[in-house]
Amino acid sequence: MQSVLSKLKGLGVALVTPFNEVGEVDYPALDRLVDYVIEGGVDYLVVMGTTGETPTLTMPERVAVLRAVKSRNAGRLPIVVGVGGNDTARVVELIDQTNLDGVDAILSVTPFYNKPSQRGLFEHYKYISERSPRPIILYNVPGRTGVNMEAETTLRIARECPNVVAIKEASGNMEQIERVIAGCPEGFVVISGDDSLALPVMKAGGVGVISVAANSFPQYFASLIGAQAEGGSDENDAKFETIRPAVKMLFAEGNPSGVKAALTVKDVIKNHLRLPLVPVTEELYRSLEAEISAHNFR
Repeated sequence: MQSVLSKLKGLGVALVTPFNEVGEVDYPALDRLVDYVIEGGVDYLVVMGTTGETPTLTMPERVAVLRAVKSRNAGRLPIVVGVGGNDTARVVELIDQTNLDGVDAILSVTPFYNKPSQRGLFEHYKYISERSPRPIILYNVPGRTGVNMEAETTLRIARECPNVVAIKEASGNMEQIERVIAGCPEGFVVISGDDSLALPVMKAGGVGVISVAANSFPQYFASLIGAQAEGGSDENDAKFETIRPAVKMLFAEGNPSGVKAALTVKDVIKNHLRLPLVPVTEELYRSLEAEISAHNFR
């Protein structure tokens, strides 16, 4: 598993899924986005996470999007693919149906809506990990799923499920995240799931971030995360504070509405989403445009 862990350090980008004006997946724009983030210096690609509006993609579209990203990436960077859900057996079926050639790990979100107990969460991941041909990254994002995976549960999974190698922690609870980091067994790492907490999590011992903002500002975030991996500095902290207002704007009216607006400002994709998500307001769009222009964020 050490080879996989080495691929999960630094800056991962949770790729958006571009759409055209009639709501179809915009594959030329997806190619541009993949090139844009790779040339910007990200360390690995995360396909079909929440930021990719995966709940609105059909199964044929999911297959085609993953195929397109793998083709454009052409082996340049590691790839993580999101496969999760609230039906444990169905998650395993989806993993079996996914072409995992060229995929290094699977990101699997905690079950949503049915709100399992902590024991239920453990059994869910135990079942998946025993049947997955690729290492599993846990994804804890209670703001979306309605259930928080507590530190003790995460650590039990880390200890008892050898095929689980990491957690993307997006609880926003630094005390909980620090408890996980402090108790990590060998072969298990913590990745920040919040752009705003990327540096604090790394300072506590996390290995990087799976970032939304890196879609629009890959070069800037690659510099931040790279510098922090080398030990960080007051200058790097100040650089992080400079981009914080723009990052806050990305999430002000929901994700990926904000980052798609920023990518439109950058002329990488068009500003189209699938219902129930909608583009940001004109006011927020103009504010984001002005902030990007003022600092020349790349």
